[in-house]
Amino acid sequence: MAHVKLHIPGPVEVSDKTFEAFRSPMIGHRGQGFKDLYAKMQPQLQTLLSTRQLVYLSTSSAWGVMEGALRNLVSKKVLCCMCGAFSDKWLDVAKRCGKQAEALQADWGSPIRAEDVDKKLATGEFDALTLIHNETSTGVMSPLSQIAALKDKYPDVMFIVDAVSSMTAVPLDFDAMRIDVLLAGTQKAFALPPGLTVFTCSPAALSKAASAKDRGYYFDFVEFEKNARDHMTPSTPSISHIYALSSKLDDFFAEGLDARYARHRKLAQMTRDWAARHGFNLFPEKDYESVTLTCISNGARPGGRVVDVAKLQKLVKDQGFLIDGGYGKIKGTTFRLSNMGDETEATMNQLYAALDNAMKQL
Repeated sequence: MAHVKLHIPGPVEVSDKTFEAFRSPMIGHRGQGFKDLYAKMQPQLQTLLSTRQLVYLSTSSAWGVMEGALRNLVSKKVLCCMCGAFSDKWLDVAKRCGKQAEALQADWGSPIRAEDVDKKLATGEFDALTLIHNETSTGVMSPLSQIAALKDKYPDVMFIVDAVSSMTAVPLDFDAMRIDVLLAGTQKAFALPPGLTVFTCSPAALSKAASAKDRGYYFDFVEFEKNARDHMTPSTPSISHIYALSSKLDDFFAEGLDARYARHRKLAQMTRDWAARHGFNLFPEKDYESVTLTCISNGARPGGRVVDVAKLQKLVKDQGFLIDGGYGKIKGTTFRLSNMGDETEATMNQLYAALDNAMKQL
């Protein structure tokens, strides 16, 4: 069966080189070989996230660590910053964990704004907030640095940030922003198979976690810190994922982080330009567009071209490419094209050619 190349928001394409690393022979996760592998990666991960803190590896989807952050860090009430399907889900997850939670709801397509967060935190009701940096359902990237600057006013509020679809594609300076948790699953901009989460915590977060009751074991941040000091994980990890991550980190630094960030910006702009050439509008508010995927309006915004998205998807898939037909309440009135991970100008031009051909048949 012919492979259909993924240009959906995740999982994304995984290279043959990465798969070769993934199938490396097993080693004992408590042995020196594993410790050496993790120790080799630790400074690379710290450089990637601009942190002096240890970076942890969790065999789970990102939602596991997200839920763990709520259990470790929320004792009073959490403010869930919501601007799309995935950030909206935080509120439900918080309540299912038995936490007091309140929504800060922005319109889909608009970012979370620092001034709105400030007004909520000024009430003194909250000891934590959740934020998705790059909301894939809407293609919106919220201004993380501006929001993180509120730590000056609210140092005791735990800032929990999901960077699932932005980590490795944009600079993330964990220590300078002084946020408390930064996490990402590896199936998006890392261009790894799903099933591993990379995250780090501030000293304040670790201190608060140490006093949290019922934080469980599997996602206990204190256990992650204790084990990471010895280059281990609390539970048996997916060793294959960690081999693949090591290979991928080598790729990042061979390319150069600045070059990697510039590549993602350029490919995102190329995709926006493709949409404009065909008369489409973008769904995100101007100046808040994602750099890892493009959410194109197909009637969700006034004006602009409207096509049969399901037919467009089929015509493109027949040429060997899978694109996304929109998510949640904007399914069909938007569609999404991913440029994250290992994509290049050459590979994106192949996608645009397939899209151009499909557009002629609509």
